[in-house]
Amino acid sequence: MTDDDRAATDTRHRARLELIATGLIAIATVLTAWSAFQSTKWSGVQANAYAAASAKRTESAKAANRADTQASIDVTLFADWLAALSDELALDPNSSMAPNGRYAPDPSELSGVLFDRFRDEFKPAVRAWLDQDPLDNPDADATPFVVPEYRLAEDERAAELTTKADVLSETARDANQRGDNYVLTTVLFAAVLFFAGISTKFESIRNHAAMIVMAVVLLAVGIAILATYPIEI
Repeated sequence: MTDDDRAATDTRHRARLELIATGLIAIATVLTAWSAFQSTKWSGVQANAYAAASAKRTESAKAANRADTQASIDVTLFADWLAALSDELALDPNSSMAPNGRYAPDPSELSGVLFDRFRDEFKPAVRAWLDQDPLDNPDADATPFVVPEYRLAEDERAAELTTKADVLSETARDANQRGDNYVLTTVLFAAVLFFAGISTKFESIRNHAAMIVMAVVLLAVGIAILATYPIEI
């Protein structure tokens, strides 16, 4: 092969390598932009999820405070009711009692007035506690606050809101990780741009080809990783 033939062959090889490098740069540029776009979108998901989680926790705290207030009201009224009932029973053992011995609130007596002022949520618990005959049954629950019927809707709502906040926080953490993953692919595609671009600076065909091979490998790795990531539109 003459020197002219060898030079012509090198020129053709260089032209092909430059064409491949141009294609790699174009593909890597598009994928870099896509990865940056997805990273931004997932950052938005993260911010929205954290904001929603914070709002849920604020609502949960308010509901918990309302539940604490309601529980305090229940305890105070129950103590007053017990005191009034005790005084009435001391004066008349049959006071406020039905024929079967169960408590029957008498609106003409203080205990009946206080009983009627129990919150609607609290009355079923008191009834269930009285059904255990706490005055004569040593196995009865100590107070109506420990029977299954005692429930605070606001307390349950607070727990539900806290659970939702935890789920949203987990969503935010996942979104943050996905955004970081897309940043990683951006770095890989930037490396492709570097190796494809620098390949044209080498006079040696072998060095030129080596840079192209490096760029192709990094591009393939980046695309393979990118294919496993979820997409946010």
